[in-house]
Amino acid sequence: MNKSQNGVELNFIPIKPDKHRDIVIRFRRDSYRVSFGTDHNLDLDEYLSFLNEKVEKFPAGFVLVEYEDEVIGQLELSVRYYNGRQIGYVHLYYLIPSKRGKGLGEKLQEYAESFFKKHGVSEFHLRVSPTNKQARAFYRKLGMEESGLEVDGKVIRMIGQI
Repeated sequence: MNKSQNGVELNFIPIKPDKHRDIVIRFRRDSYRVSFGTDHNLDLDEYLSFLNEKVEKFPAGFVLVEYEDEVIGQLELSVRYYNGRQIGYVHLYYLIPSKRGKGLGEKLQEYAESFFKKHGVSEFHLRVSPTNKQARAFYRKLGMEESGLEVDGKVIRMIGQI
């Protein structure tokens, strides 16, 4: 799927865990380092198992982001139940460091909103590290609100409307 607005065209490529293993691991490691300062708590076997399961259920939700023939990011989106209602869930928004802060995150959000609309949900959640100030500011810019700490204060749940 291509999105072209303001002269920026992004291509969203469904993740094939075997084919894209190295790049999704690299991106996940970096996202952990940015969020928590380390990737020591990242269980790669658990992550790859999760990825295989979710790609089967939500192939359009687990995508690599390509810009000018370079893979620059990754999105992980699904639909789940939370407090008895169906919501969209963002497992990962990721852009490589050189592409952050250039408005491309908003293009990822447009893709996510389209995905959630197709699945009939009007609310989406994600979790973010309290120390990841750049990500929290981006999510607030999108209109998301913090709803509280979870996982013994390690993450903040944020909620957005579509």
